[in-house]
Amino acid sequence: MDNLLIAFSLTLFAGASTGIGSLMALFSKNFNTKFLCASLGFSAGVMIYVSFVEIFIKAKISLIEIYGDSTGYSITVLSFFIGIFFIAVIDKFVPETINPHEMKTPNDRIDDPKLMRMGVFTAVAIAIHNFPEGLATFISALKDPFTGISITAAIAIHNIPEGIAVSIPVYFATRNKKKAFLYSFLSGMAEPVGALLGYFLLIQIFADSLFGVVFAFVAGIMVYISLDELLPAAEKYGEHHIAIYGLISGMAVMASSLLLFLPS
Repeated sequence: MDNLLIAFSLTLFAGASTGIGSLMALFSKNFNTKFLCASLGFSAGVMIYVSFVEIFIKAKISLIEIYGDSTGYSITVLSFFIGIFFIAVIDKFVPETINPHEMKTPNDRIDDPKLMRMGVFTAVAIAIHNFPEGLATFISALKDPFTGISITAAIAIHNIPEGIAVSIPVYFATRNKKKAFLYSFLSGMAEPVGALLGYFLLIQIFADSLFGVVFAFVAGIMVYISLDELLPAAEKYGEHHIAIYGLISGMAVMASSLLLFLPS
């Protein structure tokens, strides 16, 4: 029960970070895009490293113990790419004009009569994206709270520009900061909703074999998010090398933290 509460709390925090992005966009006079660039790169580094070094490996070990070397490894790899395919399909069916990857910066000044519609559609698109992210955060934290904290931090950073993407068009359409914040915040709440739905759907059949499949699936989702969303967004907000330095820093911090918690 303790792990369940921790996992849900972490997922709730990650989802609520869209509100942080909204507040940064609406109330910061001098928005530091280079800092955001480095943070997004850092988040990508954490997620890529933990996906390949921690989550994928745990999934493989779990499935090999049940099905043997060849079959277990094959199921792990297949589940990993199914995770990539799953999030890619969701991404594909979101129109480019409202895709949360195509973001405006808070310093942009835009004026379009269709802004409110764009803001609402962007919120819906982000909510759809956040369902599998919420499941990924929740399942990871449920199995290993330490790994869950690392993933939560990465997802939370990732959600900041998504909050910006929703709040900017809504604000310029309504000139209402409270409404812009509310739409942004609610889009992030899809993450804990996705976590709860996933949990209640899987709880009856959760076993070591399913854990391995889901963990590999989650690794695929996180790698896709890092390569398709985080790194392109980092480059959009800053400079190429700042994004790369952030990426390497994220990997180094994640590697160091995992080493600290190795059993002696």
